[in-house]
Amino acid sequence: MAKPLEGIRVLDLTRVLAGPFCTMLLSDLGAEIVKVEAPVVGDDSRHFGPFRNGKSLYFLNVNRGKESICIDLKNPAGKKLLVDLAKECDVVVENFRPGTMEKLGLGWDVLREANPRLVYGAVSGFGHSGPDSLKPAYDILVQARGGVMSITGWPDSPPTRVGMSMGDITAAIFAAVGIVAALYQRKDTGRGQKVDVAMLDCQLAILENALVRYQVDGKVPAPLGTRHPTISPFQTFKASDAWFAVAVGNDALWKAFCPAIGRSDLFEDARFRTNADRTHNLPFLAPELEAVFAARTADEWVRVLEDAGVPAAPVADIAKVMKDRQLAARNMFVEAPDGSGGTVIIPGNPVKMETIPEDPTRPAAPELGEHTEEILGRLLRLGADELGRLRAEGALP
Repeated sequence: MAKPLEGIRVLDLTRVLAGPFCTMLLSDLGAEIVKVEAPVVGDDSRHFGPFRNGKSLYFLNVNRGKESICIDLKNPAGKKLLVDLAKECDVVVENFRPGTMEKLGLGWDVLREANPRLVYGAVSGFGHSGPDSLKPAYDILVQARGGVMSITGWPDSPPTRVGMSMGDITAAIFAAVGIVAALYQRKDTGRGQKVDVAMLDCQLAILENALVRYQVDGKVPAPLGTRHPTISPFQTFKASDAWFAVAVGNDALWKAFCPAIGRSDLFEDARFRTNADRTHNLPFLAPELEAVFAARTADEWVRVLEDAGVPAAPVADIAKVMKDRQLAARNMFVEAPDGSGGTVIIPGNPVKMETIPEDPTRPAAPELGEHTEEILGRLLRLGADELGRLRAEGALP
């Protein structure tokens, strides 16, 4: 059985992270990804570490299995090539600053006229409309402006960036969802459309309940460490040897939790009877729990709580994550060639579907321009003479 997006061809003009992560998701769902790179330098992330034998594992991580072609989009013949390729594709994805594609003469208006069925995915920092749309953006800027940094970290600590590129990754995921939705709608309308996703918008979208909490109590949400703002106890605690997380998500779990840790008296305490009570009185409850948990190891407490039906988990560093039996069972550790004869472990596909085989490997990341002649020959039926002419004109390296 075919993968969900098998037969869909994506012209990928993206670079670094937000755009390439989006097209990687589409690739895992079965789409063919034709990655267009600038001659000589290629995607900026080819030059980002970590490196192994001169090859960027950063680049490999989100570009494995794609096909790379090199076109100079500032060259008139190169621009025509891009338009011709767009006619043969279902989707174009770009993550340039708004206006860049228009300056190149390759904006949505031009590509839509060339291919009315084209879905055009645009990922940018602030979107293609609004007073700040032309501002440059990086992950840390949208985490800062979007409010995420203001609620991350510990009370009285400086603003804290989430430990991965939350701004880029969330935009990539939302863009992939929008593109798939546009492809689905195209079946009815016969026409493509533009999908405009802003990193800043996505940060607002994932703020969960911070906006409504502010409107209810008038207090600006602030960092709370690991605890939840409205559920308690729902946080990490230090055991005798390490940290672990507890999630007492409702009053029934609280009833099971107290005897499991040997503190049935806490269940009888009026200060902690309901979740609202426990959250309000957490400054009194937390020290009681900290004293209890300091007596045994994290693994022991996780076993005790799980045996009682209370959700708990160790706080794992990356070394431990890579040994996680559940992730291994879900094929979330896959191998890809590292470009030097060896392999590297990268994340697998978290979208599990009957039509997507659980392959334990992934194809290599492409060399810069590796597929230029093959793609242009297959899609545009260009022969050696025409390719030579395009090189002479400067459209191809």
